[in-house]
Amino acid sequence: MALATKQKAAARRQPTKTAPRRRHTPTERVEPARTHDTEVRIGMRLKYARLSKGYTLAQLADIVKCSESMISKVENDKLRPSIAMLHRFSQALETNIASLISEPDPNAEVVSIIRGKSRPRIHVDPEWQGAEGVWLERVIPPTPGGLLQSHVLNLAPNGRSDGLISHTGEELGFVITGEVDLEVAGLIYELKAGDSFFFPSSLEHGYHNKGKHVTRILWVNTPPSF
Repeated sequence: MALATKQKAAARRQPTKTAPRRRHTPTERVEPARTHDTEVRIGMRLKYARLSKGYTLAQLADIVKCSESMISKVENDKLRPSIAMLHRFSQALETNIASLISEPDPNAEVVSIIRGKSRPRIHVDPEWQGAEGVWLERVIPPTPGGLLQSHVLNLAPNGRSDGLISHTGEELGFVITGEVDLEVAGLIYELKAGDSFFFPSSLEHGYHNKGKHVTRILWVNTPPSF
């Protein structure tokens, strides 16, 4: 009886084994960017570029094939243009989208660092490019004589390009998250996270996110014509 009591006491002193804790890994959820202090307003810069070229609203509207009222709304930051329209503006004004976003910094260092939380963003109107639209995050700041231009292209579900565009140069991309249908020269390529692509910019191209989640693509152009 005494032996049984000792065995029970020893059993109570032994540490209780518990199942190892499972580390909880939260599911990544990328939200469409909301308006904040890093969002770029291009209205004033577009107006400055137009006046610098000596164009009236009517003249620029005739070149880019849109209405005067649309340009006026963009210049007053009452309308976000599509990326295709921004491209048409930049071609007509002999500049590029990066220059419409901001001027080169004359005091910039040789090594440029843009922190993730302060990366400038430019949004387009959801009416033009899908339910929640498309937005760009600038990766490389514009520099005089620079050979590269890079953005992170964000596509909300059903986000798409406003038609097809073509321009001078070459471009490559890497799908960071999500999926996208990339159209180049009439062919559609279904891409997923981890896939990359390259093509001459002279080929007409566009994109469409048919998935249920935000797609993010690191997109690089050379020269900075986009």
